Amino acid sequence: MGMLHNVILILLAPLLVLQGRYVRRVTPKLPEAAGGRGGTLGEGRRLRVLVVGDSAAAGVGVDTQSQALSGCLTRELARQYRVDWLLVAQSGNKTEDLIHTLKQLDPSEFDVVLISLGVNDVLSPLSVSRWIEQQESLIELLKTQFAVKHILLTRVPPMNQFPALPQPLRWCLGQRAKAFNTRLAKLSLGDDDCELVNIEQALERQDMAVDGFHPGSRIYRVWGENAAGLIVRRAEL
Repeated sequence: MGMLHNVILILLAPLLVLQGRYVRRVTPKLPEAAGGRGGTLGEGRRLRVLVVGDSAAAGVGVDTQSQALSGCLTRELARQYRVDWLLVAQSGNKTEDLIHTLKQLDPSEFDVVLISLGVNDVLSPLSVSRWIEQQESLIELLKTQFAVKHILLTRVPPMNQFPALPQPLRWCLGQRAKAFNTRLAKLSLGDDDCELVNIEQALERQDMAVDGFHPGSRIYRVWGENAAGLIVRRAEL
């Protein structure tokens, strides 16, 4: 399949470039969710939570941060903990962009981090191996600069299901996302501090944002609840 896949990609390359330009031109540009990007809520044992990543982490697709990933995650965790949280995310962020941003921040301590990355890397010419090297650098940075004990890596969403993408571009990006996820799963299995978050079952077409590319409110809620469940389990061990 690998060889055949490469041949197909070479044959389709001119069309894929044209389709990529077309998608960028016609897809609505949605803003990042409005609202605060840090705070404290809940009562009980203190839990310091960092959410980092790309446009999905920044809440593109919903109006406010309370509807977005960080809001859904921290609200769920606040049932049991006093949650101190911070969001560091920007639309368009690739892994290397986030690493650069985090390096500019002062060292501080967080118990857990939830990461949303991969879509922009899949859209770039970056190789899977190079992406995994960047993920390893990011994990190391989180452990050293932010003393993070629990790292939740969100799987790259199944881009073959994105309504905004025409065929065959949708198929090609879906194959690439799968390859990224295969290596990401292997990486997380090799590090006890890491765990994968999978939200594929929530990605129904009608639940995506109007641009056909970003999550809608239901997907953010499922994502936040799934991640919160993993965090609670890890925190209580």
